[in-house]
Amino acid sequence: MTSVKETLRLFPDTTEKVTNTVFSTERVVQAPSIDLPNFLKPNTRLKMDGLKLLSHLPKESVPVAFLDPQYRGVLDKMNYGNEGKNREKHRCSLMQMPEELIGEFIRGIDGVLIPSGHLFLWMDKFHLCQGFKTWFDNTQLDIVDLIVWNKDRFGMGYRSRRVSEYCVVLQKHPRKAKGVWKIHNIRDVWLERTKTKDHPHQKPLGLQAELIAAVSNEGDYIIDPAAGSFSVMEAALLKNRNFIGCDLEG
Repeated sequence: MTSVKETLRLFPDTTEKVTNTVFSTERVVQAPSIDLPNFLKPNTRLKMDGLKLLSHLPKESVPVAFLDPQYRGVLDKMNYGNEGKNREKHRCSLMQMPEELIGEFIRGIDGVLIPSGHLFLWMDKFHLCQGFKTWFDNTQLDIVDLIVWNKDRFGMGYRSRRVSEYCVVLQKHPRKAKGVWKIHNIRDVWLERTKTKDHPHQKPLGLQAELIAAVSNEGDYIIDPAAGSFSVMEAALLKNRNFIGCDLEG
């Protein structure tokens, strides 16, 4: 991808047009340095309640958060007949999140994100169609994008079989891309097959790594207060970022 600087060198007459674009390949926003309590050890699998973790993080201190809720609403409506088998048994044994609790997590994340910081919220098809905007009422978060993850394997479904999940991209005010989002070749339909044996909600390492690289700087803290398989930690370390996250199961 040609950088803005390279474009200016090759096409000097386009200086005014290029500098006025909404795109950029460099970040100008910076996250502050933060002091953490001793029990919040970075780059480890913490076993604790995610809301407690969020309450101990400094306000407006991190540029990126991920949240992958275990949706209570989905399991209330599913009855495929295989919930007692293998991966489905593990899925159903996980702690469920009612929508009120998801809203609490999102409000907590909103408080610790820096201005123009991002929340990547994993979403299922049911809630995507039903609507979820009330989850971030009374926050400074707006929806700015949506990425479809093609898992390249059949899932469950009464009618169509599910092969996709959805990553809703939310940004804290002020909402902008220039100087904040620096990678512009991430496709809005992302094909990536993952392992399924580690965790029933395993998420795509490659996509999460690219999203982290797009909206943070090396050394920044990336948070995930409901970390599950801790794939976000692995993605953060791949991109030379620090990770703070936890899960009730550790």
